[in-house]
Amino acid sequence: MICYFLLVYYLSSAACSELLSRHRRTWIIDSFTIEEGHPGPFPYELGTISIERDHRVYFDLYGEGVDEDPKGVLSIDKESGILSIHRPVDYEEKKLLKLSFEARKSDLSIETKLGIEISILDINDNPPRFQMDLYEIRIDEENTQGSNLLTVVAYDRDEAGSPNSTFHYEIKSVSPNTPDTEFFINEFGTISFKGCLDHEVAEMFTILVEAKDHGEVVSLSSSTTVIIHVQDGNNHLPIISGQTGTSRVKEDETGSSPLRLQATDKDTLNSPAWRARYTIQGDEGEHFKVETDSDTNDGILTVVKPLDFEEGVQRELSISVENEAPYFFCKVKERTSSGLWTVETSKVDEPHTVKVIITVEDINDPPVFSVTVKEAMLEENAPIGTWVERVTAFDPDSSHAKDFVYTIGSDPAGWVAVDPHAGDITTVKTPDRESPHVVNGVYTILLHAVDNGNPPQTGTATLQIHVTDQNDNVPQPTVQHMDVCVSDSPTTTNITAFDLDENPFGGPFTFELLGDVKGKWKLNPSYGYTAGLVKEPGVYAGPHTINVKISDLQGEYGVYNLSVTVCDCSAMANCRTRREAATRAASGAVGVVFASLFLLLFLLLMAVTISCKKHFTMVQTDSSGETLLISNTEKPGTDCKVPDGVLAVSPDKKHPDPSHWQTMHDGMQHTIFSNETSWCSSMTSDFQHTHQFEDMSTMNFLNKRNSTYASDVTLLTLLHRRLSSLQETEDELLDYEPHLYAEEGDSDHLSELESITIPDVDSLQKTLEYLGPKFRQLASICRPPHIQN
Repeated sequence: MICYFLLVYYLSSAACSELLSRHRRTWIIDSFTIEEGHPGPFPYELGTISIERDHRVYFDLYGEGVDEDPKGVLSIDKESGILSIHRPVDYEEKKLLKLSFEARKSDLSIETKLGIEISILDINDNPPRFQMDLYEIRIDEENTQGSNLLTVVAYDRDEAGSPNSTFHYEIKSVSPNTPDTEFFINEFGTISFKGCLDHEVAEMFTILVEAKDHGEVVSLSSSTTVIIHVQDGNNHLPIISGQTGTSRVKEDETGSSPLRLQATDKDTLNSPAWRARYTIQGDEGEHFKVETDSDTNDGILTVVKPLDFEEGVQRELSISVENEAPYFFCKVKERTSSGLWTVETSKVDEPHTVKVIITVEDINDPPVFSVTVKEAMLEENAPIGTWVERVTAFDPDSSHAKDFVYTIGSDPAGWVAVDPHAGDITTVKTPDRESPHVVNGVYTILLHAVDNGNPPQTGTATLQIHVTDQNDNVPQPTVQHMDVCVSDSPTTTNITAFDLDENPFGGPFTFELLGDVKGKWKLNPSYGYTAGLVKEPGVYAGPHTINVKISDLQGEYGVYNLSVTVCDCSAMANCRTRREAATRAASGAVGVVFASLFLLLFLLLMAVTISCKKHFTMVQTDSSGETLLISNTEKPGTDCKVPDGVLAVSPDKKHPDPSHWQTMHDGMQHTIFSNETSWCSSMTSDFQHTHQFEDMSTMNFLNKRNSTYASDVTLLTLLHRRLSSLQETEDELLDYEPHLYAEEGDSDHLSELESITIPDVDSLQKTLEYLGPKFRQLASICRPPHIQN
């Protein structure tokens, strides 16, 4: 049925009737109503707009349903004003159509303008729809009846609040349908159950839920599927069904497994409701533990703490088994027509328990010391044979040999011995508290008690010997050399001492300077662990030796010669730099001295060899220039002399003046033979009687070298000059005295600094490369004793 309602508002009155012909009038039509989903046929007449008029008018219609979406729904006859519907409309797409109506005169001027609203009437054309077509959950078997399992949700697109959009939920089917479980759903879509869940009866439930609306003409519905998986709970207790193993264990043994327990369970394999957990009762000493085999669910009994046969031959234990998941039980007692059913539940039950007996087997026990850690006192430097302490042990065996002896297990410094039967400990060495084996005044030894069993067993005890200190060490300085700077005012350096003894035999110390130190050195302070050595301004730069007496609290003292170097700290960081430079220069000079000496001996040896042929003669020259020929014959030879070529230089080579060579030769003789008389004279004497040249090949080599004597002498001259230069440099470094080059502001009298000559050892090295093995043999004989160190 189509109905319409027309409301017209007049914007004029009888008093203004004459103005109506000149003004546009607006009529408002409130609403028309269209039923959604009209089956037709189309077009059909919706209604007519009737207006009292005394002249001809024409109608036009605009807006939603005409020229706006949804287009083509409505039209109006321009002359009669009849509204027509051309196709069905959908309430869910458009609930209201808003249009504009105009009436025009024949001259096309607008006479009347109307606003029209057409409502769409809803019909029940949408069933309730669930948010999901399939719901799937997992729940525990232990859930109790009345628990909310899940909630399904549906909605209806029809007009809200109308019977078409109102619906209810209903469970249409449950599979499987078990007698002890009944599912239900409330008005909000929440699903619950009555009775008990049993995984062994039904592992999964499939529930069909329907949502049905309350339409007056027709009722629409839809459904969804709910799948509920029931996870196995612990509703079956495990039972210990058997045991394997010897049930025997040796005393003092750990890690062995004397017993294995088997358990059975009807719950799901490898689930928390199936996995077993074992508990031990009666194990007072906590000697055992039971672990579960994850594959077989067996309980493995293991010894974790040694057992003692003498404390008991057997151990009686109670072992119970339960599951990881707590036990739960549910049984339906009565089914009622309304409300929840009557059920019986239990969450606590006694676990299955068995008793086992473990037998302890006796073995040879080691002797046991009455005190495993013992302390004793011993005075330092006590005489050998001093009694220290006595240890005692006993053998707890009841069925094995009980004889044992005492021995030393560990004695780092070898101080003591033990009586093998009495256990008395005495010293065999004088104890020293300052020994590195004494830690914090305690010397630790290990003692053993060894029985005569097969195999023998050993007990161990520790003896901590507290060594009392004696004043058997004097104080000592921490360093033997110190530096102090040159200054016009007193300067100070520190002397620090230590004592190996402890209080009251150590510091603080008393320091005292010995000898003639007045006006040169003094101590401030002179008491403590560190004394201040004060240098007076009059002390010159260079090395000094100071005698210092250091006394401890008991008056024991030591006297030490301390080396103190005074230097100009403004010219160098410290005195150590100068000492290092002097050491390097002295080392280089000594090397050149011995190289020159060996070369000279070699040249003289060749000269004598050529002159004497078979007899070796060494030349020595004293300060008067006379020559003494020392031969290995009974009387001096008359045909043995040094050839002139030894002291002559080839005229075709550059060389010094012969007179200068003679001076250099005398200086070399004096330098070498004066400084090294203590060892060279002895070497020469030994060499005369024990080293003759009998190897003719060596003589041939020396003859070949005769032609190079002149050049070798020239090289020797150069080496001597450089040696003299190095010796002078060394003397200056070691005995340094200030040298005034120019006074401040005096630029007219400047002294030229001496040049520094660095010796070139390449020429000497090249000469030494030509020397054969016989020269090295001679060099080893002539080497001075202080070079061999």
